[in-house]
Amino acid sequence: MELEKMKHLATKGKVSRREFIQFAVTTGMTIAAAQTMFSKVAKAEPKRGGFARIGVAHGSTSDTMDPGNYLDTGTQVPFWGAMSNSLTEVDAKGNVVGDLAESMEPADDGKSWVFKLRKGLTFHDGKDVTSEDVVASFRYHMGADSKSAAKSLLEAVADIKTDGKETVIFNLSGGNADFPYIASDYHIPIMPSKDGVVDANGTVRSGAFTFEKWEPGVSAKLKRNPNYHKSGMPYFDEIEVVSVADNAARMNALITGELHWIGRADLKTLNLLEKNPDIQITEVTGYGHYVYPMLTTVAPFDNVHVRQALKYAMNREDIAKKVFFGHAAPGNDNPIAPGIKFATNPEPIYAYDPDKAKFHLGKAGLTSLKVDLSVADTGFTGAVEAGVLYQEHAKAAGIDINLIREPNDGYWDNVWLKKGWCASYWSGRPTIDWMMTTVYAAGAAWNETAWSNARFNELLVAARGELDEAKRAGMYAEIQQLVHDDGGVVVVVFNNYVEAHSKKLAHGDVAPNWEADGLKLAERWWFA
Repeated sequence: MELEKMKHLATKGKVSRREFIQFAVTTGMTIAAAQTMFSKVAKAEPKRGGFARIGVAHGSTSDTMDPGNYLDTGTQVPFWGAMSNSLTEVDAKGNVVGDLAESMEPADDGKSWVFKLRKGLTFHDGKDVTSEDVVASFRYHMGADSKSAAKSLLEAVADIKTDGKETVIFNLSGGNADFPYIASDYHIPIMPSKDGVVDANGTVRSGAFTFEKWEPGVSAKLKRNPNYHKSGMPYFDEIEVVSVADNAARMNALITGELHWIGRADLKTLNLLEKNPDIQITEVTGYGHYVYPMLTTVAPFDNVHVRQALKYAMNREDIAKKVFFGHAAPGNDNPIAPGIKFATNPEPIYAYDPDKAKFHLGKAGLTSLKVDLSVADTGFTGAVEAGVLYQEHAKAAGIDINLIREPNDGYWDNVWLKKGWCASYWSGRPTIDWMMTTVYAAGAAWNETAWSNARFNELLVAARGELDEAKRAGMYAEIQQLVHDDGGVVVVVFNNYVEAHSKKLAHGDVAPNWEADGLKLAERWWFA
């Protein structure tokens, strides 16, 4: 009975960890058991206060405040997840819910969507968030000259109009049952506008934290927004998001207490973190995948048989075991995670088969092949080691992979989308249409394989507006088959998000849609 009272007081933050453990030990509990119990009960109710330092695996001197060009966690975590809001967001169960939007209703068989804003919303400078800001924020990504990664997602938006200060109506060129998911994209935060134009490089947004200081590629400092629209949130007084590309340096910074949380924990040394009584590991199975995309417009990757030879030349099971230590599942060159609605596993399975690789080289008129593969661990954690194994696997098929180890800094500017074959990764998307439109649709800004397949593009538009689920499932099955058979992506593995944090931090359910708790760790976590 007395222990239950102490648990209740711990939940309310009225007894310290030390006081709780001392009392629990007097009841016969071990110190370890008392520590575990305190951690659980103390996390039950969020508390305000503290300065949290968050370590992400990415950051470049060329990073920009422009949300259309947010490439990775170095900008996504501080400037979208902490500093901004979109119309909608994805919750810990993978469902789309309102963020700045209070409601979202379809009309005309999904060809129109009506969003109503919450009342009383303000930007960091005190200006009201209005429907005009929403229109201007979306239109920024839709211009003919737009270089935004969200441009392809919004091509189906025929018109956006306001209906008063708090209502926005999107009229689409065809039905889209998934449009509220698109509205949650981290490239599309709502920004303040003036005369219908937004300043994409401005530092005024509407999110949980306000801008304080930023050194691109190094760190971003933000402080709590006292007028945030989510009651009681955020919990931290201040945050700093620190870019630490080196795996060992990131892990050491957590161990020494310099950082409270790190992303992309080093799987090779994860056991050291697991043994540390002050550190907690979180692992979430999401939609993320690690890939080696090849530009299908560049020889020899413009030949589909060369692409298929390279797919059969990789032993993914070996890589999953030796590089990812059971924290990933082998891919099959379909970028859609198994847990996503309408996902399939196309056949034939690209299991390691040097003879089939040789067969496809022969169909391409080749008896051997030498190709360059550019890798860096910023491409994905383990990209270099996986590349070395791939190099060995491919030799049996007469394929000589020349592994080029690129520097981490500048990789996304100088290698990705520029060199013929390289390492890359995707956090995935919660719908097939979103993932395929972002990465594989013709003309998409982030089409990293430069792949263009007429049938694929036709089906992608048709499936988006198909309300008959059986027909839609069939369309999406064919879409995935086309990428599998004809596309230029080698999906190495579907990776779990493996992250680590000090037990001083506490949290609720962790979202699977992006790393760092849906990129919203700063808003959702607190000090225990």
